[in-house]
Amino acid sequence: MNATTQLLNVSIKRIDTELPLPAYATRGSVGFDLICREDVEVLPHELGRIPGNIIVQTPPGYMLLLTMRSSTARRKGLLMPNGVGVIDQDYSGEGDELLISVYNFRDEAVTVQRGERIAQGIFVPIGRVEWNEVDEVGTGRGGFGSTGD
Repeated sequence: MNATTQLLNVSIKRIDTELPLPAYATRGSVGFDLICREDVEVLPHELGRIPGNIIVQTPPGYMLLLTMRSSTARRKGLLMPNGVGVIDQDYSGEGDELLISVYNFRDEAVTVQRGERIAQGIFVPIGRVEWNEVDEVGTGRGGFGSTGD
C-alpha cells in the first residue's frame, strides 16, 4: 500500500468459512480477488451467476465495483454482460451474497470451480449530486464521437 492509499475498515461475512477471505494478489494491486463458492457450469452463449462467497458492508461514501480478472476472458471465455457490477451501500444484509454475472461467449460449457479466483472488487469513492437545472450549458465540442474514431 502506498502513502496515498486510504485504508478502509470493511465488515465482511463469508458464506463458506473454509474458503479464504478476498485478498490483494500483490502490494500494488488495486482490486482484491473474489473466489467462487461452489462449482458452477455456464452453458454456451448463456448468462450465469457465480457466487462470490461474501457479504460486504460497503463503507459510507463508497461503492463496490466488481469486474472480471484480466485473465478470465482468455482462460474461461467469460465476460461480465454489463462490463462491471455496481454494489450499492445497502446491498449488505443476510442473503446479499456478491454474485458475479457472467456471459459465456464460447461454443461449449464452461465450469468455474469452487475456490477459483474469478473476479475482483474495487472500492471507489462516490459523490451524490444536487441538480441545478439551467437553460444553457455553454459551448459544446460537437457531440458524441466528435474528436475522431
